[in-house]
Amino acid sequence: MDRRRESPCEHGESGPQEVALYALVAERLKHAHTRVRALNVSEETRTVLVRRLLAVTEAAKRDLPAAARRLGRILADLEAGRLPPRPRR
Repeated sequence: MDRRRESPCEHGESGPQEVALYALVAERLKHAHTRVRALNVSEETRTVLVRRLLAVTEAAKRDLPAAARRLGRILADLEAGRLPPRPRR
């Protein structure tokens, strides 16, 4: 069974600009996941960051421009060394 989800651009429902934005967001998500894996942080912090990236992936299916902005904020935080606080127990 093929579980791969198809983006709207695969059905011809999107224009060239949206297709380009999908490609950009996909590449930036890949880069962000690589950066998160390389961080020297606790597993709890890494889990929080990965969940944020997964939320961006889900959001991109409904509102691509908003997901791109959200991803931009996450990447800016990573660049600046701003990490989420440790989850409370």
